[in-house]
Amino acid sequence: MFSVSIEGGAELRPLEPWQAAEFLAHMDRARAVVDPWIPWASVSTDLDSTRATLQRYADLQARDAGRLFGIWLDGTLVGGTMYVNFSAESGNCEIGVWLEPAGQGRGLVTAAARVLIDWALKTRGLHRVEWKCRTDNTASSAVAKRLGMRLDGVIREPYLYQGVRYDTEIWSRLSTD
Repeated sequence: MFSVSIEGGAELRPLEPWQAAEFLAHMDRARAVVDPWIPWASVSTDLDSTRATLQRYADLQARDAGRLFGIWLDGTLVGGTMYVNFSAESGNCEIGVWLEPAGQGRGLVTAAARVLIDWALKTRGLHRVEWKCRTDNTASSAVAKRLGMRLDGVIREPYLYQGVRYDTEIWSRLSTD
C-alpha cells in the first residue's frame, strides 16, 4: 500500500471507497470545523453518501483528473488533502486540505500539501498549482504562505454557504517559482 511519512509520525495515504466507514467516522468528528470550508463535508453524512464521495474521487483518479488522500496520525484518520482537479493537459491543478481538531497544530496539513505540490510540479511536470480558500479562513491562508504560494487575488462572492456568499482568495505556485 502507498504511504508517505510526514511530520510528527503521521502518514499520507490514498482514501478509497472501501474506507467509507472510517471516513464517515472521521467526518463525524470533523464536520463542525470542516463544513464551512469544504462543501462535501455536509454531504458525507451516512455510509452511502460517504461512499459516493470517495467513489467520485476514485473515478477522478482513474481519469487522472483528481485524487484524495487521508492523513493518519497514530493510526487514526484525522484529515486529508486532495487534488480538487488535476489536468496534465493544461498543466494546472488545485489542491485542498482539511483537518479535524485532533490533528491541528502539528504541521500535518502543510507537510501533506507540500507532498502534493512537489509531486504535481516535479514528478508530473505541471506548471501551476492553485489553492483556494475563503478570505476569512486565515488558517488556510497561513498554510498557503508557508508553502511559498503567492496570492493572485480575490474573487468576489463565488462561495455560497448556508445562504451567505463569501469571497475566495486564489493562491498559486508555479513551476518557475
